[in-house]
Amino acid sequence: MSPPDQRKLRLGVAGLGRAFSVMLPTFTGDARVSLVAAADPRAEARRRFAADFGGKGYESVDELCADPAIDVVYVATPHQYHAQHAALAARHGKHLLIEKPIALTLDDCTAIIAAARNAGVQLVVGHSHSFDAPVQRLRELIASGEFGAVRMINALNYTDYLYRPRRAEELDTAQGGGAVFNQAAHQVDIVRLVAGGEVTSVRAATGAWDRSRPTEGAYAALLTFANGAFASLTYNGYGHFDSDELQGWIGEMGQKKTPYAAAPRPRFGSTQDETAFKNAHNYGGRDYRPSVAQAATHQHFGTLLVSCERGDLRAMPNGVMIYQNGAVRFDELPPPAAPRAQVIDELYRAVVHGESPLHDGAWAMATLEVLLGILRSAQEGRDVALHHQVRVP
Repeated sequence: MSPPDQRKLRLGVAGLGRAFSVMLPTFTGDARVSLVAAADPRAEARRRFAADFGGKGYESVDELCADPAIDVVYVATPHQYHAQHAALAARHGKHLLIEKPIALTLDDCTAIIAAARNAGVQLVVGHSHSFDAPVQRLRELIASGEFGAVRMINALNYTDYLYRPRRAEELDTAQGGGAVFNQAAHQVDIVRLVAGGEVTSVRAATGAWDRSRPTEGAYAALLTFANGAFASLTYNGYGHFDSDELQGWIGEMGQKKTPYAAAPRPRFGSTQDETAFKNAHNYGGRDYRPSVAQAATHQHFGTLLVSCERGDLRAMPNGVMIYQNGAVRFDELPPPAAPRAQVIDELYRAVVHGESPLHDGAWAMATLEVLLGILRSAQEGRDVALHHQVRVP
């Protein structure tokens, strides 16, 4: 953490929904960030924000971006609005922290990147789980040269993603819904970071197995990289097997879990009822409950196993398992002082020190190209070549 006399980033939040709720412990736990304003169409969310932080509440993102007290706009609105809201913030001279995925089309990515460049503002896309400390440590171990080149990666995650309360648009792939846009963004970012960044082709299949949730709930993909490495990605969000079993029952947010003790899935009579239920549990809603428990470990996104020339590395919630020459050892990480602090690290270095961020627009565009490749490959039943990839700096 930075000393309190160092510069604070004055943050304006566009969208007080689920993404903001998940990032809130990061913002409140980091002395380098001050929450000064927010925009959301829900009056109850704006009232809660004003009560919690003494910040201004706006009905529209336009008003938020015009606020001269803001340094950075955190774009956490629904995916289909990212391009519009990012460009608006950039025109007002605000630096950008954008939730993943950066956008839904490559053209929108290009427009966001151009808007940031023309305005001379920094652009960071996150959170994705490639920021997680165990992934960063695994990358450092590979960079040491002890294990040789990365050859193969396996990433696997089984969750109840599809049956968490959803707005109608979250179940519509065309509007950015489904497991590929929302969940594969994490896995793709992770394996690109570990394997060097440049995916050359993707072959994939997707599953949409519940007519009442008409979007992708599962996928499997094989990515090949320019350096000869390859990665297999598997995700299932239908809520039967829970792959946190393989993480010692540590959940995605670093919390301890009780094995297979999920509450019964709520039943809804209509999409309006489901949206109302979700809004009631989102920030500012009558049933909203902030996270109060300190995470036991770092966050994670399921099993990540990396095979190198001279050893295998497995990211764990509290470190990295190292398998080499028939023996195993553990490289332990200390518990996190605040969740997702690495996001603020990167944003702060970019805005305050002028450093080029890793998770910039070009990086996020390359990840989106892989996501679109997964959807296209599954639809067309063929390999899809990629052309907008970038290397890890």
